[in-house]
Amino acid sequence: MARFPDDRDFEQPDEDEPIYVISIAAKMVGMHQQTLRYYERAGLVEPSRTPGNIRMYSNRDVQKIRQAQRLIGELRVNLAGVDIILRMGEQLRALQEELDVANLELDRLRARRLPAPYERK
Repeated sequence: MARFPDDRDFEQPDEDEPIYVISIAAKMVGMHQQTLRYYERAGLVEPSRTPGNIRMYSNRDVQKIRQAQRLIGELRVNLAGVDIILRMGEQLRALQEELDVANLELDRLRARRLPAPYERK
């Protein structure tokens, strides 16, 4: 297949990179823009702002909105419950990242085979 001189392989944006204006984010999740503003006021999502004060949503924001929709629509969780569940999920992700780093360090130390101070020789 022929490639054009300006044809490039684009990298996927970072999950936290703000790339969608509110109208696009609302269409992506199938809800009204006003609902997204309400979710913001309720603290469920915190979109970035441009210097002109335009809301910009990231892929992670869109995922959180979709998760909130499922919790509200399918499980009938109220907004306070959704907020708690989303925050707990973020805490779990952060703890998992810390655990992954600790496990990498542990593997590195095991590979060096340093005797532990409590081991008998």
